[in-house]
Amino acid sequence: MTEDVRLLMLAGDYVEDYEIMVPYQALLMVGYKVDVVSPGKKAGDKVLTAIHDFEGAQTYSEKPGHAFQLNATFDEIDTDDYIGLIVPGGRAPEHLRMHPRVIEIVKAFADRPLAAICHGAQLLAAADIIKGRKVSAYPACRPEVEMAGAMYADIPVTEAVTDGELVTAPAWPAHPAWLAQFLSVLGATVTI
Repeated sequence: MTEDVRLLMLAGDYVEDYEIMVPYQALLMVGYKVDVVSPGKKAGDKVLTAIHDFEGAQTYSEKPGHAFQLNATFDEIDTDDYIGLIVPGGRAPEHLRMHPRVIEIVKAFADRPLAAICHGAQLLAAADIIKGRKVSAYPACRPEVEMAGAMYADIPVTEAVTDGELVTAPAWPAHPAWLAQFLSVLGATVTI
């Protein structure tokens, strides 16, 4: 595979640290070029991340993560240049869905390979692209998924679900399943 095969990743402040870094590095490792963008930012700018953990409370805890450096400029992207989209979770989707251009981008991938994890389903719901589809997300996003007309996939936190070219998962513990299913949707094979 060459770096001509490009994927787009949407980011914003307080994106979940593992949910941006792990897929970014894993997809680079297998040969994809991954452009990571955020509204109002250009290549070289950074977004703050948060680390979400499951420590026995009613919901996840949140700790400061790393600063993630963007490698592409939001205002310069053309969705036709990309074969797929990755939407990490955390708190970023909450504010990203307020940007009309972000919604346009998500809609452009409605029928192309699209991987969303955790709160990334908030962007899918806001873009109105999941009606009638089976979608997993962090459990707190279940009402939004169902109000958008999707069937919420109540699966273990380590699992993922594929519906057509849409791959979703509840949270970062699902990375192995989520990324494997996304690679399958992309038509990639990894052999040992």
